[in-house]
Amino acid sequence: MKKLNLIILFIAALILSCGDKTKSENSNASSDSKKIVLITMDSIDEHWLSVRNGAEDKVKELGNIELIFRAPAGKTDPNEQTRMAEDAINQKADAILLAPSDPAALAPVAAKIKEANIPLILIDSALSTEDYDAFFSTDNEAAGALAGETFAKLVNGRGKIGIVHAQPSSTTAIARGKGFETKIKEIAPNIQVVSVQYSDGDKARALNIATDIMTANPDLVGFFTSNEGSTIGVARAIEDMGKKDSIMLVGFDKSQDTIRALENGTLKATIVQNPYKMGYEGIQTAVDILEGKEVSRLTDTGVNVVTLENIDTIK
Repeated sequence: MKKLNLIILFIAALILSCGDKTKSENSNASSDSKKIVLITMDSIDEHWLSVRNGAEDKVKELGNIELIFRAPAGKTDPNEQTRMAEDAINQKADAILLAPSDPAALAPVAAKIKEANIPLILIDSALSTEDYDAFFSTDNEAAGALAGETFAKLVNGRGKIGIVHAQPSSTTAIARGKGFETKIKEIAPNIQVVSVQYSDGDKARALNIATDIMTANPDLVGFFTSNEGSTIGVARAIEDMGKKDSIMLVGFDKSQDTIRALENGTLKATIVQNPYKMGYEGIQTAVDILEGKEVSRLTDTGVNVVTLENIDTIK
């Protein structure tokens, strides 16, 4: 009987020991680790997944950081982003990285983050407030101008074109559209913008919008699209209508879908940002702020024009 009891006690101790070991091995961070929350516009577009990848790689490199990734279930929901940011405040996050989908709607929660003395690092898009500590972004107006230069060459400086953005309230769409249209007026006044539409970044909606624009304008010569979802939707519409040789498309972002569109000829060029760098350096900046170091308030992460010819040389 004593022997049986000893065996039972030994097995129980072994189980407890294994349980503690599993808990320790599965723990992402120690009790004194920094908790950083990353909130993007969605978790669908590869642009945001690249931001996440960059953040995760920096966390692995630094160690002792718990990274929590959050994004609305659908496309660009500022109310859900606000709720997620408020949750991060309540959970006493040490720092928050935020890609705001609406500059005005997210401004009040930025004030709450500041009141909680939590560093706020903006990713990709601006806020209509100064309540942030650092901002990693593309110079979107300059990127739009670069797209305009590229586009004007493709259509020989003339013809009717359509523009499809994501959200009308998005600071990136506003800046890219302004840069594009200003450059077009400057260098190619014979180009006529016949329609400016918004797809909310939804590929199916962008496809329908582009189809309607092409149907209404049979002499259309091209499209400019300012985000990945709109670019892919419009590319599919061009392919469906068999117009890849007559309609030029210049878009934004690099993903498996945009690469395929370049390869099949429906997309002629895409303006590529550096979302990985935004996430990677955003985490480093959050840590630097927490350690009391000086940081740059604004960092331009740059863009490149990617075509079929240079697709293998630009990440």
